[in-house]
Parts: sequence; structure tokens; C-alpha cells
Amino acid sequence: MKSKFLLAALVAATVAIAGSLLSAAHLVALPAAALASLRWLAILLFAVYATARRSLTSWIFAGLFAGTELGYDWPTVAVQMQFLGNIFLRLIKVIIAPLLFGILVTGIAGHANLKKVGRLGVKSLIYFEVVSTIALLIGFAAINISRAGESIHLPPSTGTESLNVTPHTATQIITDIFPENIAKSVAEGQVLQVVVFSILFAMGLLMVPETKRRPMLVFAESLSETMFKFTNLVMYAAPIGIFGAVAYTVGHMGLAVLLPLLKLLATCYIAFAVFIIFVVLPILKFARIPLKPFFRCIIEPVTLGFATASSEATLPRAMEEMVVFGVPRETVAFVLPTGYSFNMAGASIYQALGLIFVAQAAGVHLTWGQQGMMLLTLFVSSKGTAGVARASFLIVFGAATSFHLPMEPLFLLFAIDQLMDMGRTAVTVLGNCVACVVIARWEGELPKAAVAVPALQ
Repeated sequence: MKSKFLLAALVAATVAIAGSLLSAAHLVALPAAALASLRWLAILLFAVYATARRSLTSWIFAGLFAGTELGYDWPTVAVQMQFLGNIFLRLIKVIIAPLLFGILVTGIAGHANLKKVGRLGVKSLIYFEVVSTIALLIGFAAINISRAGESIHLPPSTGTESLNVTPHTATQIITDIFPENIAKSVAEGQVLQVVVFSILFAMGLLMVPETKRRPMLVFAESLSETMFKFTNLVMYAAPIGIFGAVAYTVGHMGLAVLLPLLKLLATCYIAFAVFIIFVVLPILKFARIPLKPFFRCIIEPVTLGFATASSEATLPRAMEEMVVFGVPRETVAFVLPTGYSFNMAGASIYQALGLIFVAQAAGVHLTWGQQGMMLLTLFVSSKGTAGVARASFLIVFGAATSFHLPMEPLFLLFAIDQLMDMGRTAVTVLGNCVACVVIARWEGELPKAAVAVPALQ
């Protein structure tokens, strides 16, 4: 019965898409309403299939398809749906700080293993910097091969509007790791600062007598368990939140505006694919990670990251899935949040690609030395930007400003930033999940026969 609904949905979608293409080519005259009805029928049948299968992942895809269709058919209605995505993201953000605090305090103070924390820190930073550098080079190579910027015809100057963005210096990066006010860190979504506070708090807890340490440990354990259950409840709202976010994006931007920039989009997504095929898969094979169980485990957080374009939205779910896969909770709680500041592979690819695109579109010829300096600037300035809205675009903007590049191409880049953000977020989530299992294997903590069974269906 389930497969019949899926097959019917695929047939309806195929007929609708084929009809749309034939109509666009003026080969067949088909009513637009009939094609829209077929697409909605396909989405409805897929939703029935998702219900019968009782799969949250299937429902997330259903929300993604329905939001896209609503944005395309009724954009004025779709733009009003943004509040659904905003509510979902707020619910996710409220989970992160207490969840990290509970897991880290339990993992460190409960086991009194400070050497492990130090080892995890060193190994994580080595891994993150190597992979991030490779990602930057892939983005750099992709845009130099496709030269997508050279095919862009710049519109007239839109004025001197600018953003107050400057690249982070090394001292700023180090300073921003440490919180000055934990409430402020939580409110601003500074995940790395929450991690540092939690680690220092756990170390302090280790120094107090057992009688006084035990109540706090019990509280931290109860808090982490409760927040995981909280996450499960919130995730049931994911399809609705994704529906609202995608409907707003498509309704607000439309699809036709993307046509002149398809070459840039294609370059970006091909670069993402190259990173996955030639970097992620070899790393997983080298670390002896079972591919099928691993990808079955991460499909939900990666899909969620793609649909919402928010790394924060995926963090609680990704953490839970990594625990289910077999990675110890204290390792997950350290590696994943740190990775969102230091291992943003998708963002690294986009930043290298976006900055060189700006120069190409502006007709600025860059020497290899100048491009190397740009990559070095991006390598330093992109650290510690987790939790900042449109962080990757702002980094590109700041780097372009520091190298005195024209501003007009940046407005073109921003026009499709949402679609590029979806891809780079998904790749970043994937990269951090890979980092988590690889470092766990490096530590000898991952079971040889790790089997991932999704915790929430």
C-alpha cells in the first residue's frame, strides 16, 4: 500500500513536470491550472505515503515540496507563511544551550577525564583545519574553472549602500571564544561560548567535594535527558516549519529571477558534490565507518539543514543521531558544536567561490598571489561566525570590502544567497557529523559494528 502511494505520487509529479516543460517549449498547450493540480495531487499522495510510513524524514520532504509549490502558485499567500518557519527556529534555538550544558557537565564532571577533553580539543582542531582548507581550495578551483562571474551582466549601480562588516583578526577570534556574560552568549546564539562556559563549569564542579558535586550532576543528567525529549517533541513540528520557510523563500524570490545566475548555482552545487565524493567519502572509508547506516542516520539533520538553511536547527537532532550511531555523548557535545565554528565546510566552499565570483563579475583581474591572499583572509575571518545570520555572506562582503572590490556583484550574490545557503548548510552539517564519527573512531570509542537506527520515526 505504501509503495502504491509513492508510485502514484511519482507518476503524477512526472506528468506535471513533463507537461510544464512541454508547455514552456510551446510544444503542447496545457492549462496551467491542470498542471498545478497534478503537482498538488503528487504532493498529497506523497503526504499520504509519509503518513503510512510514519517517517519524519518523508514528512520533511512533503513539507519541502508543498512549500515550494505554494510559493510558486500563490506567492502573496506564501510570503505570509514565514512565521511558521520562525516559530520552529525559535523552538530549536531554545534547546541548544541547556542541552549542551547538561551533556558537557555530565560528560566531564561525571567521568573526571580532563585528559580526554584536551585530546578531543587537539584532534578536533587538527581535523577541522585540514578539512576546511581543502573545502576552501575546492571552492576556489570550481569558480576558476567555470568562471561563472564572467557571464554576468552587471545592472546599474544601486548606490553606496554597505554593511559595517570587517574580517575577524586572530586576536578577535581568540577573544570571542570566551564569554563575558553567559546569558548574553545564550541570547546571541554564541554556541562556542556556551561550550567554553560549560567545560569550565564542569572543571570547577570536579574540584568540589563529592557530596556537593552529586546533586549538580544529577541535575545535569536530568536536564540533558529532558532536553533530548524536548527535541523529539519539537521535531514533530519540523515539516510545518519547513513548509513555512520554503514557501516564504520561493514566494518572496520567485523562480524566474534565478535564471541568469544558474551557472553560479550549478558551480556551487557541483563543488559541494566534489567535496562529498572526493573528501567526505574517502575520509569515511579510511576511518572504517559503515556508509549505509551512517547516511541513514544523518539524512534527517542534513535534510533539515537544507530546508531551513540553519545549522542551529540541525544541532540537537544531529547530536541525538550521533549518540544513536554509537558516539559517546560527551564526544558529540564537544565535537559537533565546536565544528559549527571551526569546521564549516559548506561555508568555506561558498566563501571562496563567492569572493572570486565578485571579482570576475566586476571584471577585476586577479593574480594568483592576490587570490591566495583572499583565501588566507577567508581562512582566518570565517572562524567563530556560528550563530550569525547570513554569516557566510557577511564574511564575503567584508573580504570584498577589504580588497576594494566593487559592491554591485555582491547584490547579485545576495539575490540567490538563500538557495546557496541551503546547500552550504547541508554540507556543513554532513561535514560535522563526519568529524564526529571520525574523531570518535580516532579515540577508539566507536563500536566496530555501529548500527544507526533513527531514534524518532
